Amino acid sequence: MPANIPNLEQKRVVIIGAGFAGLSIARDLVKQNMQIVLVDKNNYHQFQPLFYQVATAGLEPSSIAFPLRKIFQNKKNIHIRIANVENISTTEQRVYTSLGPIRYDYLIIATGCDTNFFGNQQIKENSIPMKSISEALQLRNAILENFEKTLTIATEEERAAYMNIIIVGAGPTGVELAGTLAEMKKHILPKDYAELDFTKMNIQLVSSGDRVLETMSSVASAKALEFLEKLGVNVLLDARVVSYDGHNAILDDGRILPSKTVIWAAGIKGNSLQGIDTQQILPNGRIKVDNYNKILGYENVFAVGDIACMSSTKYPSGHPQVAQVALQQGDVLAKNMVALLENKPMKEFQYKDLGSMATVGKNLAVVDLPQWKFQGFFAWLVWMFIHLIAILGAKNKILVFINWLWNYITYDQSLRLIIRSTSNKNTADE
Repeated sequence: MPANIPNLEQKRVVIIGAGFAGLSIARDLVKQNMQIVLVDKNNYHQFQPLFYQVATAGLEPSSIAFPLRKIFQNKKNIHIRIANVENISTTEQRVYTSLGPIRYDYLIIATGCDTNFFGNQQIKENSIPMKSISEALQLRNAILENFEKTLTIATEEERAAYMNIIIVGAGPTGVELAGTLAEMKKHILPKDYAELDFTKMNIQLVSSGDRVLETMSSVASAKALEFLEKLGVNVLLDARVVSYDGHNAILDDGRILPSKTVIWAAGIKGNSLQGIDTQQILPNGRIKVDNYNKILGYENVFAVGDIACMSSTKYPSGHPQVAQVALQQGDVLAKNMVALLENKPMKEFQYKDLGSMATVGKNLAVVDLPQWKFQGFFAWLVWMFIHLIAILGAKNKILVFINWLWNYITYDQSLRLIIRSTSNKNTADE
């Protein structure tokens, strides 16, 4: 099947990935006199920072996703292709996809990251990651299904495994998930499942480091830990989950934690592509680039966002894999692509750290700004405002705000639906 993209006199820029970086570049370049081809396996952009709210029934998936074609309506110089990238031939200047080959003059790789299980196949097969909307929905189903199953179990020991939830990784995703689940345990689940004793439910956050939110300040980390413990989360520091068979998680010190739900948020790895010189790909999957986001050893192939590793004095292991880096790199690279076509000098990328933040629960958040660090209610308001304005689409902003307002007033997420595909239909449905 051919990709069916017309050959024009304009230079063709192929962008692989419609995450924060790839989408930012496409939106800038579509205004220029060039042909843009945007390739992604999904026909929508995902707002990753709010995946955890989909997983905990706080938001509808559609409210944090935005159709790519709607973003580029009436733009004739961009061609969106929904396909999987199989490999790249830099000698032929072709991207080989499930729709066929796509020629490029310039290639931008913005494929982002996926969950890193660090080679542990057992954990990969039995735990639940959360790096996409579909995985967030899978997690929501798993949590709710386990409570439904708990109602039919007679022994306390078996019930404990179904009610206990283990979150591995104490970065923003792990902390935000733990806090939200703790609030559900206190305010929502006892009303839905009045037959169960939720004093016996444990939410355990496991961190291999000596503090939560290690990328943030020590003040933010300490306050986040205080918030989590206040909500009833059992935080295990300096601990590693070394195996999980679907029933018991085993820690490196031999402790056994029974649970039917282990959420893996302990690491990420770059989605590198076949065809790039393996010497330029690091063990964590990131691709080595220069200060212009050009992949080392190539003249017309770039990598940007989470997948790119730009080493500098301040960031010897590459910039943080966060949205702000992706957006800033996307903005600079788009300008550099225009400069390239106009035979003008390119501009080196300089990251401006605008700060970081995480929310733990209602009225509980931590914010680190370059000159100011604060926690609590005001931090929570700032967190909500920043995330709300970053979501694409006025309708999505309104839907998210309404959901947040309703949840704040009632403590009751209204999206606790178990949605199965027909292939997973069980006997209760028949």
